[in-house]
Amino acid sequence: MIARITLLSLALLLAGCDNVEKLLADPKVAQREADAKAIGGACRHGLRSIEDCYALNEKASKSAIYAGWKEMDQYMRDNKIEGVVPVGAKPAAPAEEVITEGKAEKAVEDTSKSKAKPKSADKAAKSDAGH
Repeated sequence: MIARITLLSLALLLAGCDNVEKLLADPKVAQREADAKAIGGACRHGLRSIEDCYALNEKASKSAIYAGWKEMDQYMRDNKIEGVVPVGAKPAAPAEEVITEGKAEKAVEDTSKSKAKPKSADKAAKSDAGH
C-alpha cells in the first residue's frame, strides 16, 4: 500500500515538471519573446520581408520574429487579408542605374573625349614651354 502511494506521488511530481519551469521562468524573457513575435506579425502585415524585419529590429530574437511572421502569414492566407503598405515607407531606390543603348553610346563618347582632352592639353603645354 505504501509502495502504491509512493509510486503515485512520484508520478504526480514528474507530471508537473513542465508547470514548474513555467512558474519559475523570468517574466521579462517571456515579454521579449512576445514582443518579437508581435514585431514579426506586424512586419508581415506591413508587407516587409523577413530580412528587412531582422535588419530593422536587431535586438529582437530572430526565431521569435520568424515565428510571428510565419503565424501572421498563415493567418492572412487563411482569411484572405491583404497587407498594408506602411505610411512612412518610401520605395527603395534601385541599387544600380539601368543604361539603355542611347545612354551607353553617349557615355562611351564622353569618356573618349575626356581622355583626348588631357593629351592635347599636354601637347599644347609642351609646345608653349619649348618656345
